[in-house]
Amino acid sequence: MNDLAVEAVAVLSAFPIEPPGGLAAGLRERAALGIVHRGQVVTWADSTGDVGNAPSLFPDLTGWECGDSSFHLEDFVPVEIDIIDGQPSIGEDDQCLLLLHGIALARLVGRLVHDLDPPAPVRYIISANETNATFRFHRIRAGESWNTPNLDDYRHEKIIVVDIEPRGEL
Repeated sequence: MNDLAVEAVAVLSAFPIEPPGGLAAGLRERAALGIVHRGQVVTWADSTGDVGNAPSLFPDLTGWECGDSSFHLEDFVPVEIDIIDGQPSIGEDDQCLLLLHGIALARLVGRLVHDLDPPAPVRYIISANETNATFRFHRIRAGESWNTPNLDDYRHEKIIVVDIEPRGEL
C-alpha cells in the first residue's frame, strides 16, 4: 500500500477485515463468476476478451490482463458521487470505503486462485482517487508489472497491491 492508502484505511491502527455491512452484493456476484486460465492469461470466466490476440495493443500479457479485468468499484458500491465542473468527485470517506471493498474482493477472488488447475500467482491492484476507484488483476510474471514498484510514487491516488501466490509458485 502506498502511504495515502495506509492512512485512509487505518492499517496501522484499526484495520478492518470487511467493509461496513460486508462486501457489496454486486461485487459478490462478480466474484461468483470466477476466474479461469485461458492460454497464458488469467481472466474473469465471463470475459469476452480475445485471448488469442493477447497482448494485442498492450505491451505484454500483464497489460492485457489488467485491461481485461479492470472495472470501476463505484459501479457496484453505493457511494456519493458529486459532479463538479462536469467531473465526478468522490469524497475521502467514500474513497476509503471503495478501497475496503476492493481489499475484500481481492481476498474473495484470491481464494479462487487456489482452485485453478494449476493454481496461479495473481496480483490485485486496487486504487481510488477523487474521481473513481478501480479493481484489476494480472498473473504475476517475472519482468512484467502493471504498477510502479514504489507505490508512494502515486501522489494523487491511494493504491493497494495484493499478491496472492499459491505455495510453490514463482
